[in-house]
Amino acid sequence: MSANASYTKSFEHTHLTGVAKKGLAIVTCIDSRINPLAVSGMTAGDAKIIRNAGARVTEDVLRTLVLATYLLGVNRILVVPHTDCRMAKSDEAALHAEIFASHGVDTRSVEFRTVLDQKAALIFDVQRIRSFPLLQTGVIVAGAIYEVETGKLDLIDA
Repeated sequence: MSANASYTKSFEHTHLTGVAKKGLAIVTCIDSRINPLAVSGMTAGDAKIIRNAGARVTEDVLRTLVLATYLLGVNRILVVPHTDCRMAKSDEAALHAEIFASHGVDTRSVEFRTVLDQKAALIFDVQRIRSFPLLQTGVIVAGAIYEVETGKLDLIDA
């Protein structure tokens, strides 16, 4: 809260609206090594950021993208998983077993959507967005893998 109090003293985004000024939505991972606005050369108010573990296109991501394309100025979508992602280092069963062994919690009722082939998963997710019938027509969708070691985005042909 003290950090927020300091932040409010120099807050300069009062003029921003809920519309993505540059028309972009970025679907990316929760990994704190990713600063999606900086990676894409944008600042506050330019883009919508949607995060989840592994940057997977879930039903909730699709719901959010429908709203963003019709009501929040989004006309481009970029899906960005990253290298060295925990969701790409083991399969579902191993991840559930690790949590159970470490914490005694049975998480098998949750689908984590791990991926063993990030490129294939990214292509699948980009195609899932492109084929979703409720999105605004004409939306451009692309995918790229973010290299946490260098900051580079590698565009993937989907």
